[in-house]
Amino acid sequence: MEGSKKQEANPWRVLEFYSGIGGLRYSLMKAGVDAVVVEAFDINDVANDVYEHNFGHRPHQGNIQSLSAVDLDRYEADVWLLSPPCQPYTRQGLQKGSGDARATSFLNILELIPQSSRPPLMLFVENVVGFETSDTHEKMIKMLRENHFDTQEFILSPLQFGVPYSRPRYFCLAKRKPLSFQNAQFNNALLRDPGHIHGYEESTVTTEETESPSYWNKLIETCQPIQRFLEIEKNRDEVTSESNVIPPNVAEILMDSEEGNEFIDPSTKYLVPSSLVERWGSAMDIVFPESKRCCCFTKSYFRYVKGTGSLLATVPGKMKNEISSLHELRLRYFTPREVANLHSFPEDFEFPQHVSLRQRYALLGNSLSVGVVGPLLRYLFTHQQS
Repeated sequence: MEGSKKQEANPWRVLEFYSGIGGLRYSLMKAGVDAVVVEAFDINDVANDVYEHNFGHRPHQGNIQSLSAVDLDRYEADVWLLSPPCQPYTRQGLQKGSGDARATSFLNILELIPQSSRPPLMLFVENVVGFETSDTHEKMIKMLRENHFDTQEFILSPLQFGVPYSRPRYFCLAKRKPLSFQNAQFNNALLRDPGHIHGYEESTVTTEETESPSYWNKLIETCQPIQRFLEIEKNRDEVTSESNVIPPNVAEILMDSEEGNEFIDPSTKYLVPSSLVERWGSAMDIVFPESKRCCCFTKSYFRYVKGTGSLLATVPGKMKNEISSLHELRLRYFTPREVANLHSFPEDFEFPQHVSLRQRYALLGNSLSVGVVGPLLRYLFTHQQS
């Protein structure tokens, strides 16, 4: 059988682990498959506030490590979606892998599979690049093989899906036999091109090609310009249409300060202070509205300017050769709504008013690209049954 529907009339039942602000659930919605999230799990109280605000359901809050096979069996779930903590595998971290306490809960969940009376039929795992070389990954693959899962692994970026956002991530798709992938020739492989995700039976490029600058340069040219993802006009002195007006919800965002929360003029609060431009200007990744690529936003964006994400020049790119100093670029941070746009979150996604600006950036930095995960989930749910 081919398709994204079960043989029975009922939809696929899904568990969402490390649910955060709902990136996996939005991706499931984008995939357009016949599925329902029966429970979500996350320990972060603020993330759960955001999830509840958008979906009307508060995730199970507590340590995922405490869950048992009996607990999970009660949900009668067919699919597990997991986006576990990435800190054990990041280049900036200690790269302790399974030796990091933050990796323990993920390994514990995998160990519940053989203990379960109703193990999942499919799994989806998202993490940072680097996870694929960790001992946690080695243990995951071993566990999946022992429990009759086929896997297809990917390292993909939103740039490969037309989004001007460089955020490469590792993904593992797993199916328990007798379910099988539509393109079974890629079983047990790590792929860096989304060719067959888009419907091509053969991979369109080699791994070596995806590691070449020319591949990415050509890809970037096919991406949409950053200005398509902006909510604030590139020059506040030249408002020309309704779409260039800052929405009221942005004006109402609370800004953290040493004295407490206070309202800040939205026309200036996202500007990068001149002192930071002077000190870190040479290390900043600066993009223009016409640019077709920006760097990954981390959870430390807005707190730090170096290595946390791109900064936007608010003067037209055509003027950059006429500018004598970085100050004249009038650099600003991308707003949380713009970061959400680059993550391909839907227009109706929003934060509750009590979530501070820094918390919004941190939660988005820990989230995922719906524009990438949605097509991957659509592919995962499309299968052939032998």
